Amino acid sequence: MAKHIISTPFIIVLHLFILITTIPSSLSNNHTDLEALLAFKKSIHDDPLHALSSWNETTHFCRWNGVSCSKRHPNRVVSLSLRFQSLVGSLSPHIGNLSFLRIIDLQNNTFNGPIPQEIGRLRRLQMIEFSNNSFGGGIPTNLSRCTNLNYLNLIDNELSGVLVPEIASLVNLQHLGLSDNMLSGTIPPFLGNLTDLLRLAFGGCGLQGVIPESLSQLRRLQLLNLGGNNLTGIIPLGLYNLSSIEIFIVDSNRLHGNIHSDIGSTLPKLRILQLHTNHFTGVLPPFLSNCSLIERIEVALNNFTGNMIDFTRLSALEFLVAQSNRFNGDFGSIFSSLTNCTNLAALALIGNQFTGSLPDSIGNLSNRLWFLGVSKNQLSGSIPSSIGNLVGLTALYADTNNLKGPIPSSIGKLHRLQEISLHKNRLTYEMPFSLGNLTLLNKLYLGLNNLSGSIPRSLANCTNLLLLDVSDNNLSGSIPPETIKLSSISIALDLSRNALTGTIPSEVGTLRNLGYLDLSDNRLSGTIPIALGSCVMLSVLYLERNSLHGEIPDVLMSLRG
Repeated sequence: MAKHIISTPFIIVLHLFILITTIPSSLSNNHTDLEALLAFKKSIHDDPLHALSSWNETTHFCRWNGVSCSKRHPNRVVSLSLRFQSLVGSLSPHIGNLSFLRIIDLQNNTFNGPIPQEIGRLRRLQMIEFSNNSFGGGIPTNLSRCTNLNYLNLIDNELSGVLVPEIASLVNLQHLGLSDNMLSGTIPPFLGNLTDLLRLAFGGCGLQGVIPESLSQLRRLQLLNLGGNNLTGIIPLGLYNLSSIEIFIVDSNRLHGNIHSDIGSTLPKLRILQLHTNHFTGVLPPFLSNCSLIERIEVALNNFTGNMIDFTRLSALEFLVAQSNRFNGDFGSIFSSLTNCTNLAALALIGNQFTGSLPDSIGNLSNRLWFLGVSKNQLSGSIPSSIGNLVGLTALYADTNNLKGPIPSSIGKLHRLQEISLHKNRLTYEMPFSLGNLTLLNKLYLGLNNLSGSIPRSLANCTNLLLLDVSDNNLSGSIPPETIKLSSISIALDLSRNALTGTIPSEVGTLRNLGYLDLSDNRLSGTIPIALGSCVMLSVLYLERNSLHGEIPDVLMSLRG
């Protein structure tokens, strides 16, 4: 019988052939991923934090910083994460050779140049996080091939051009961020077909035209940010029916019309509402009071009218920013309903038509309140002493009203205050000595009132004071040397139009950085101190209508008042 004899060398060759043909692609492409990573590193020009110091031949690339490889497919890179590493350079087109890549995260670096079209070769890609870089050029059209992509964040770059229609292919997108770029054109209606979207952020990227009605198809949307563009028209009614919306931002555009009256019922999950700096009219819908989860209401710089809403049930409210509208009504009722807002941090009602007085209940506002602005209204009555309970305040603005009576001494309890603006009222009596307790104070505006008495020497304790304006009052007595030698005062010192007497203290020379000094229209006497010449930054000086005599020091001859 004939025998089929196979030689040993042939068997060895056969086994090698079978082994080679059955090696997983993950091993056969070992060098492909390595070479792609080395090309990535070569395109980095600066690595100040040494984020890529481990990227060398002594360490396997799967153990390099920021690199993760697959467990199912050894030696294939599935994630490249180098966020917050201060890397400077471009993104190598070889990135497209990392064919198993699912995540690429380069957030907060300084990558520049275009996003390479080769990124479209990464069919498995699920996440692109490129925010806070300097990528330029257009949005790569080849992204349309990355059909598994669910997260695309290109916020805060230098991208230009239009929203390319290829984005319509990314039907699995849940997060799309393009804010803070330099795009042009309109919001394309095809975005309404990306029905899995949870977050859509197009703020401040140069878009114009109207908000397309098709966005109303995004039934799962939680965040909509279209602020800071040049959008016109009205808010499509369908957007008010997106019951999943938590963050609704359309501020700083040219939108107009009324806000839908049922907003508080149709958007029950609303936490942030930013409508400011537009041309909206009508009233703030009373149903907004039903949004019990709301944290921010920002409606400033519009043409809203009518009463403010009831805040009794809005216990989560942190920011109410409503200045520069035509709201009216009694302040007392507003403050009463705000006392339930125990998280309130900023209350800005400046520039409206509110009437009434500041109620005692102002002291029941949140001790987290750091900004209180009620300027430019029609308020009357006195400032209640309960204001001293607002121990978190850093800024108090109540100027340009009809407030009268004294500045309560309890204001000295507000140790965090940095700015006080009470000018242009009808305040009387003396400036409280307790103002000297406000050692963090930067700016104090008390001009255009009817304050009397002397300037308190305790102001010398306000060693961070940059500006002091007590002009247009009935202050008397001499200028305290302790106050005028506060070397921190650099912006302005205005004591004009009072009844101050005595000489200009020589300590004025301590104000080396002072730019503006007005002592005019008082009853000052004596000579102009030569020490004024030490005020080397002084550009404006007013001394007229006093009883000063003697020669003008040579060092002052170049000043123009």
